[in-house]
Amino acid sequence: MRNYMKLETNWLFTKEPQTDVPVTLNESWETVTLPHSWNRYDGQDGKADFYRGKCWYVKELDLAGRKPAARVYVEVPAASSACEVYINGQKAVEHEGGYSLFRADITSYLKDEENILSIMVNNEHQDQIYPQMADFTFYGGLYRGVNLIYVPETHFDLDYYGSQGLIVSSSITGEKQAKVTLHAYVENPGESDQVLFTIYDQDKKETAVISRPAEKDTAAEITLTDIHLWQGVEDPYLYGVEALLVRHNEVLDEVHTRHGFREFSVDPQKGFYLNGVLTPLRGVSRHQDRLDLGNALTYKEHLEDAQLIRELGANTIRLAHYQHSQDFYDICDEMGFVIWAEIPFISSMNPLPAAHENCISQMKELIFQNYNHASICFWGISNEITIGGDSNPQLTENLKDLNRLVHELDPGRLSTMAQVSQLSMEDEQNQITDVLSYNHYFGWYQGKMTDNEKWLDAFHAMHPGRALGISEYGCEGIITYHNDDPKAGDYSEEYQALYHEHMVKIINERPWLWATHIWNMFDFGCDARDEGGVAGRNNKGLVTLDRKVKKDIFYLYQSYWSKNPVLHICSKRYAKRAQDKITVKIYSNSPEVELFADGVLVEKKSADHVFVFENVSLNDGFTTITAKAGGLTDTTCFEKVTEPYAPYVLVEDESDTGVTNWFDDVDVTQKRPLTFDEAYFSIKDTMNDILKNDEASSVLVNSISSMMGMKLKKSMLAIMGSQTLEGMSSKLPAKEGVDGEAIISYINSELQKIKK
Repeated sequence: MRNYMKLETNWLFTKEPQTDVPVTLNESWETVTLPHSWNRYDGQDGKADFYRGKCWYVKELDLAGRKPAARVYVEVPAASSACEVYINGQKAVEHEGGYSLFRADITSYLKDEENILSIMVNNEHQDQIYPQMADFTFYGGLYRGVNLIYVPETHFDLDYYGSQGLIVSSSITGEKQAKVTLHAYVENPGESDQVLFTIYDQDKKETAVISRPAEKDTAAEITLTDIHLWQGVEDPYLYGVEALLVRHNEVLDEVHTRHGFREFSVDPQKGFYLNGVLTPLRGVSRHQDRLDLGNALTYKEHLEDAQLIRELGANTIRLAHYQHSQDFYDICDEMGFVIWAEIPFISSMNPLPAAHENCISQMKELIFQNYNHASICFWGISNEITIGGDSNPQLTENLKDLNRLVHELDPGRLSTMAQVSQLSMEDEQNQITDVLSYNHYFGWYQGKMTDNEKWLDAFHAMHPGRALGISEYGCEGIITYHNDDPKAGDYSEEYQALYHEHMVKIINERPWLWATHIWNMFDFGCDARDEGGVAGRNNKGLVTLDRKVKKDIFYLYQSYWSKNPVLHICSKRYAKRAQDKITVKIYSNSPEVELFADGVLVEKKSADHVFVFENVSLNDGFTTITAKAGGLTDTTCFEKVTEPYAPYVLVEDESDTGVTNWFDDVDVTQKRPLTFDEAYFSIKDTMNDILKNDEASSVLVNSISSMMGMKLKKSMLAIMGSQTLEGMSSKLPAKEGVDGEAIISYINSELQKIKK
């Protein structure tokens, strides 16, 4: 029988370079417990210098549970981002890609006595491994643990792209009827071996039992009647599926999975249908990291994340921008979320053929390892892949190649991709996948809030046959900043609230949007960022990075999406007020809300989710504000002060502020000769090196802001890290009427005036 062991404790870890593969235990190394990431602190401190390189994990294997003739596998659920596994100094496997599972049969490398498992993990940049660059920290480590698996010589396949060896699919063939197809893949099947398939309902009752002779691909089909559908968050009903490998009534091996019976489609004019029921997909995107943990999460943290999303009332999650933990996919099956799962083909394409092969490999792993999850309905092939420049023929062909692969491997699901605002509506890329979404930040990085609906309506009118969604939208909200007159760029909770009040309203008015995903459910780590006085993170979440504080906008969406009663007084953290009268805003899904000040009724108001009470008087000292609706009560207290409380307002660092009129008084119509004195900065220097110098940074940030016609932050350019401006120059999108090449030559001439 199969035996599964977690290797959690007594690992020795080092960042120190090793000339040879470690084959002994060096007690001077740090002792760590898995899951583990070496960037759990420096990957979130905002210094743009988190450690990227090779690290080693070493452990002595205890093989006491091994039976004679058993095969032994090492299973690595994820290692970021390149990994080599050694047994007693001999390489068993190497793997490229930081988010997917892989295994190695280590049986032939084992000795009778001491066995040393050595694992090298490397998260430094490599041209052939995606992601190349992105707005999040590339945490290194064995952050999903390591396992040992014992199986007999004849067993369900463990070697095919990290898959289970069992695939279950179904199609609805009538009312409460479905055809089920099962495939079990057997390694070294014997002549008398049988595969016994059993399907159980959610109460563990046998629904069907099928026996087939064991083959490399053991297939079976059966039609089931009176099935219970998987209806998303409304009714996430799951069946159990078991495959037993049997020889002469002895069970050699077994695998288990679950299955949800569902069918779905997307109508460009109406939206998403689940089992024939129109189901508008409204939800969030999720990054997996946490404060002081990085990506090294346990089941407990994954479950808490899903519970918070369920509490919000969302019914869909975009799992960005990589393969997530099996724990989280399992929880999504159980809770009924409709999932968009994707690979880290993000922001920048490397033209190397090996890089495209890595894309293909990561897509195969994503699909084969997650095929059985009922929650996954969409495979994402890329995200903002043109953010570093325009579409080009090679990129378009690579995307088409990935799209073909998705449909070849899984005809039952739909393909999608996340574009970025700068990509033209007419671009060929927009016709590649089955459905399409865009990342829009009008009202934050560029433009006005109302540009969102203008863009959406224009695209929908231009492409009425294309199903369009919003894959990202959001703005930063830092819980310490507050403003009575909020504006884009002030990082206040109040502007974040205004932005999302606008967005949820326009989304509700456009039911044809097949799915919308807020960016992001949680604040997340990005060591290149240093914005709003909070270094090392992206603050667009509805909940803080430590999961301890729900921002006001959490309750806004809850009032729209949750079926439970919601009542929330906003701006409670804006407790000190320097006014006699204030505005009190309340989110609720009740049709009416009553507001009280120190127990006295101020007003009873009817509204649609957002209730605004103006000119609420404050007493000297403290005033208790109470809201009541639908049997709920919420209370807060405001203090009247004589002067505005300074910490509520962000003091912006002017050197980090992009402007959009940098060239007003400069003639950049003529290309300047490119000179490259190595003692001075130039476009041949990396983004990181230029941004470390204040003067050079100012030239770079302001010039590119003007070139692109949008306000940029230093931290946004820092995401490009080790790339040079020369290498990026042809990819930077210039606004209409701007000669990008002339501006690049101008930037180079200005940088050549600044000594290193």
